[in-house]
Amino acid sequence: MAKKNFYVVWNGITPGVYNSWEECKAQVSNYDGAIYKSFPTLEQATQAYNESPWNYIGKQAKPTSKKTSLNNPAIIKDSLAVDAACSGNPGLMEYRGVYVLTGEQIFHQGPYEQGTNNIGEFLALVHGLALLKQKNLSIPIYSDSANAIKWIKDKKCKTKLERTPANMSLFYMIERAEKWLRENTYSTQIIKWETQDWGEIPADFGRK
Repeated sequence: MAKKNFYVVWNGITPGVYNSWEECKAQVSNYDGAIYKSFPTLEQATQAYNESPWNYIGKQAKPTSKKTSLNNPAIIKDSLAVDAACSGNPGLMEYRGVYVLTGEQIFHQGPYEQGTNNIGEFLALVHGLALLKQKNLSIPIYSDSANAIKWIKDKKCKTKLERTPANMSLFYMIERAEKWLRENTYSTQIIKWETQDWGEIPADFGRK
């Protein structure tokens, strides 16, 4: 008798936990950016579904092509770096902030359904700005996204992504971020991370 597996679909037609490959396949077949994985027990599958998929499949990703080197004197070590990752476009998106000097993850949000990398980069920057203002910290923020930096200056997330029932919560976050930018001032310096010269930004998810 073949061993039974349970299947987690994080990104598919209908995300959830499924009892057979046939059920899982129906959710991910021909679905752009589908993210799924099998587990030997229902308990493990249920736990995995309630967590980030990258806790289970991210370790299989290839390392970044150019590792970060903090030896460059141009890099301000006492700083916050932000970045986003998205599986598909649109797809499952998440973002985070990392303290450059130590590599400590300061915040992490997501994954969110039907997002884009640009939206994630924008939200990560606003999250970082709000956090630093709340903590009364004057350190700069690095981002490797020219689009997100411009959107911050314009106080507007100029995404062309279509609003759908699946990403309504994400658009609520965008509206909240734009509102924060309109209603708050900040002195935080936003610096473009020069990937070509410095390697991947410390907040990179390492899935390229």
